Amino acid sequence: MTDDRMALLELVEKQADGDLVREMLAFAAERIMEAEVEARTGVAKGARSPLREVHRNGYRARDWDTRAGRVALEIPKLRKGSYLPSFLEPRRTAEKALVAVIQEAYVQGISTRSVDNLVKAMGAGGMSKSQVSRLCGEIDDRVNAFLDRPLEGSWPYLWLDATYLKVRDGGRIVSRAVIVAVAVNEDGKREVLGVATGLSEAETFWIDFLRSLADRGLRGVKLVISDDHKGLRAAARRVFNATHQRCRVHWMRNALAHAPAKQRTAVAAMLKTIFAQDNKADAEAQWEVVADALREKQATLGALMDASRDDVLAYMDFPREHWPQIASTNPLERVNREIKRRSDVIGIFPNDEAIVRLVGALMLETNDEWTVARRYMSLESLARVIDNPGIRLPAVAS
Repeated sequence: MTDDRMALLELVEKQADGDLVREMLAFAAERIMEAEVEARTGVAKGARSPLREVHRNGYRARDWDTRAGRVALEIPKLRKGSYLPSFLEPRRTAEKALVAVIQEAYVQGISTRSVDNLVKAMGAGGMSKSQVSRLCGEIDDRVNAFLDRPLEGSWPYLWLDATYLKVRDGGRIVSRAVIVAVAVNEDGKREVLGVATGLSEAETFWIDFLRSLADRGLRGVKLVISDDHKGLRAAARRVFNATHQRCRVHWMRNALAHAPAKQRTAVAAMLKTIFAQDNKADAEAQWEVVADALREKQATLGALMDASRDDVLAYMDFPREHWPQIASTNPLERVNREIKRRSDVIGIFPNDEAIVRLVGALMLETNDEWTVARRYMSLESLARVIDNPGIRLPAVAS
């Protein structure tokens, strides 16, 4: 069934006739559900048998939103227990994680009245500690299997970005950095490689995190794209022997913060002329022109430009087709917004494990979506990076 479903999704990607694809999806979904319910009941629909384990109990309607549009499903019901089609199950992982995190906070006795109301609203009121533990364990097993999976092939670009969440630590409420690692594989598809919590400014944290990726098989990293986290540049060079690209968008914000408010529009226009150049040599020349012009009246901004040129323009050493994606951490902005949206329901996490549970479940679903999406980069342009003998492949992390 998996191969058939993938073939149908490929038809959607090729912009096949929408009605035809929806009909095919509906037909395939019906067959999948009948096969799964037959396995649950022990006999075929309408058959009589002493081996029957449970009886059917009609159907319930549910809409299934797909890339080809909305498909109306008739999901079989059972007299004992519940049934949800396997092709809908992956999209519930994050919701289960959200429930589990709230329940965990509730059981540990650190919840507020708002958390109590959320638990009841989500139908989780009155659950025992053993039930909560079992649900958390099921989610943790799946998330950990995803985050610890072996990595194969070459991964030329690695994006790292941090978002900050509140967590209880030793009786205090502290801000914890949540790091998400995303890379492009040899097929031009994005994948979520890892999630970690820690102090984003500490070099030891970055070394441990990057080494954990290398130990799982991450190879071929040529460029690490991130904000200007202290310690990350040294860690990327030490573990992967890779170049560091400082996020151009975040750098622009930092640069404009040093300019007088009334002059920021003019300064922004000057800085943008650097990134409008066709090649790195011209960009470096324009960088010096702009830095010299700004240095006279804005010494702090001039010093920032002198110290950050190589990091900000590193992306220009790679194929021009990739520049929009690798110049910044913008490809992770949507991911971080979704993390924030879900974490706002929690407010304060009970522990780091709860953070990894929720964020890991979200990343698992995001990765599933990227798997069936179009390529993020073309195979032809990637080949010029992966096969470029002028850029050394990294050594295995020690």
